[in-house]
Amino acid sequence: MQRKAYVPGVAVLLAALLAACTGSGDDGSQDDPRPGDPTATATVAQPGRYDTLPEPCGSVDESTLDLLLPGIRQLPGAAQRKQAYKGEATQTYDTDSKAGCRWKVESTDGTHYLFVDFERVVSWNNAVSDDSKAQEVYGGKVEAADLPEPAPSDSEEETGAADEETDEPAEKGTSTAGPSTSPSPTASRTASPSGSATSSGSSSPSPSGTPASLQPRTLDGLGDEAFLDDALGTSKQRTVTVVFRTSNVIVTVEYEEQPATTTVVPDSEEMQDRALNLADRLAAAFED
Repeated sequence: MQRKAYVPGVAVLLAALLAACTGSGDDGSQDDPRPGDPTATATVAQPGRYDTLPEPCGSVDESTLDLLLPGIRQLPGAAQRKQAYKGEATQTYDTDSKAGCRWKVESTDGTHYLFVDFERVVSWNNAVSDDSKAQEVYGGKVEAADLPEPAPSDSEEETGAADEETDEPAEKGTSTAGPSTSPSPTASRTASPSGSATSSGSSSPSPSGTPASLQPRTLDGLGDEAFLDDALGTSKQRTVTVVFRTSNVIVTVEYEEQPATTTVVPDSEEMQDRALNLADRLAAAFED
């Protein structure tokens, strides 16, 4: 008598499981890219607009230096005047990444200093653009400058006072006066006749005695973003610094006046106008 074939129960179960596993692989998911898969495409951030820098000592013309450095034309000897106009380049290992120039002229009224610095920011992270990295670097300079909070204008103070008055219920038989309709005295200053950097603020003096329009502040119309700092030292030297960013390049203009005597205080408005005028010219050169 012929014997029937015998299949163990365990073998039947394994066969069923194997069939289920092989049948579930037809959903097409194996073609989807996974993290780390070489087939996945990586997004590369855009490079900055500038890949080189201008020569800083040649970026300021003689007429501008005449204005910024009084006494330069009175220096004795043609060779000395020529060297003063030329300036002194700062030491750098890569002039396409960072370059600067310094000028110094002494006169009977005091000593004037000028420093111009160009910094080209490059992001070495493929996911971060050069412009984004430059924004980060610029933000660090703003934070280091520790600019004061903008002073409220007279109209804002009047509005705030009126709001406080309207919060209190008026007594019977009296009327609550509304805010004054007369315009508040404000001052708007322009960098120079040819410049575009402007800032507006109250003409009333700050606690330090300087009008709010001349206080350290951010600027509009100069590069992509800009700010101005103004500091008076203990020996009455004044330093005005203008920093602006255009794409992936950050430009710094530092203008200082040290008077011959401590009884003289350098004029803030005049120095700011001169520094802003130069900054406007440098920004325009980058746009050419």
